[in-house]
Amino acid sequence: MSEPTIDAVLTPELITLEEPPAEKAAAIEFLLDRAVDAGRVTDREAALEALLAREEETTTGVGMGIGIPHAKTDAVAEPTIVFARSSAGIDFDAMDGEPATLLFMLLVPAEGGEDHLELLSSLSRALMHDDVRERLHEADSKAAIEETITEAVA
Repeated sequence: MSEPTIDAVLTPELITLEEPPAEKAAAIEFLLDRAVDAGRVTDREAALEALLAREEETTTGVGMGIGIPHAKTDAVAEPTIVFARSSAGIDFDAMDGEPATLLFMLLVPAEGGEDHLELLSSLSRALMHDDVRERLHEADSKAAIEETITEAVA
């Protein structure tokens, strides 16, 4: 199975300009509902359970204002990334203590194999760059966000 391309896993319908809830579990549900609405999740409750179980293992707050809740589960139809921004920031228990203002939910089918790690790795590398994070904060449209992420991951 070839690695999914970023434009296949992050479509405009998976990018929201709406403000997510300020609490981590509620923000995770908010992001998950975007994937459900887009038809990417076959079982919302099973996907939520997998996401929350992953949060219990170790934080998905990676620092620098980034939260990447993620899960590998049978409840997902295809590799998916959902994006949202939080103006106030959400406590994702990041090691640097900074609240997450850029949120990326990564969902991969259980049989996704290396796809999960490849997507997570590519996204994480791209987000290490200050200019990428800055462009994501300043983007005024879904298209601008999609373009920024696509360019950064490419």
